[in-house]
Amino acid sequence: MAKSVMQEFTKGLWAEIPPFRLVLGLCPILAVTKSFDNAVGMGIAVIFVLVFSNIFISLLRNLIPKQVRIACFIIVIATFVIIVELFMQAYAYPLFQQLGIFIPLIVVNCIPLGRAEAFAGKNKVLPSFADGLGMGIGYAISLITLSIFREILGNGTLTFPFIGYSIQNVLGPSFQPFTFLIQAPGAFMCLGLMLCIMNMLGKK
Repeated sequence: MAKSVMQEFTKGLWAEIPPFRLVLGLCPILAVTKSFDNAVGMGIAVIFVLVFSNIFISLLRNLIPKQVRIACFIIVIATFVIIVELFMQAYAYPLFQQLGIFIPLIVVNCIPLGRAEAFAGKNKVLPSFADGLGMGIGYAISLITLSIFREILGNGTLTFPFIGYSIQNVLGPSFQPFTFLIQAPGAFMCLGLMLCIMNMLGKK
């Protein structure tokens, strides 16, 4: 049992890491990775939603009629997204303003709904918790990795979340930032490079 739970947790960290293996949740990963603080905030929000929606859907899996399961899953996910949104408004308002529409859009993100349909709706609470936590952390790692690359090379800075502190000229005062990387086309290029690296590492 413990081995099975650990496997469900670790699969989201590499073998099934959402953006680079399952190619899910690409809209936020392209939009919010301009800066490190945005990526951390979105990562924490997705972890919270994934973990608690998986737990509740697993608890209710035998009570939810199959004919309306998708609607019920969305209601559960939306509940926890609203909790995250209200918490950010109260305690991290600048971050909430930067993330904007992408917080409520977690409701229709393919990852929470996909995990609910593929796993939590069919398995017990503990494996569902491990699945949600692993997938959430894997997604957060993907966001953070891409954001560090884009912000340092594209803007020359590194902005830390929640404390409002930013390191200027990370690569030195003579470095000329590649501003292309913090624009929309640069996001696609960086994502493509990350997918390429993951495929190369996977083959090895």
